[in-house]
Amino acid sequence: MSGTDEIERLIELMSRLPGLGPRSARRAVLHLIRKRALLLKPLAQSMQVVADTARECLNCGNVGTSDICALCEDEGRANGLLCVVEDVADLWAMERANVFKGRYHVLGGTLSALDGIGPDDLRIPQLKQRITAEAVSEVVLALNATIDGQTTAHYIADQLEGTVTLTSLAQGVPIGGELDYLDDGTITAALNARKPL
Repeated sequence: MSGTDEIERLIELMSRLPGLGPRSARRAVLHLIRKRALLLKPLAQSMQVVADTARECLNCGNVGTSDICALCEDEGRANGLLCVVEDVADLWAMERANVFKGRYHVLGGTLSALDGIGPDDLRIPQLKQRITAEAVSEVVLALNATIDGQTTAHYIADQLEGTVTLTSLAQGVPIGGELDYLDDGTITAALNARKPL
């Protein structure tokens, strides 16, 4: 394989990343090559370390470099609150907001009859075990406001009914949002969840 073929292979691999198409990947690879010592070599080393050490937390499903992630090991978070999310990206988004101080549970997807994903394909049985084992008093269902997300939330609510307090994230108009740009479902959810001033 010639040097050009190897560069083309890198471009092709990078174009598979979310948010990068072939043109963006080509620009990124050219930038990395130009900044070889500053970016490319450290990036390659870091990617190798992550490839060798990254694993899923055995407890919550988060991604880290140890069997139990730092969020699960943090005793300050053992406060009876458990936030259920669809995937690790959602967990990281919640953490970025820096407002939730409980623990998390990553389902690994949502129920989907069309895709053949049932309750046993997700981490729902582990969720039930954790609620008992960790003396969870409230489960926050922070699932996406999609049909599959809402179906999953209703299924979990049915499974946990009477065992724990269930809450969900509020839905509606985002801060800074303009009504003219919102879809009908968002406006409907916002109107139905209105509160007194």
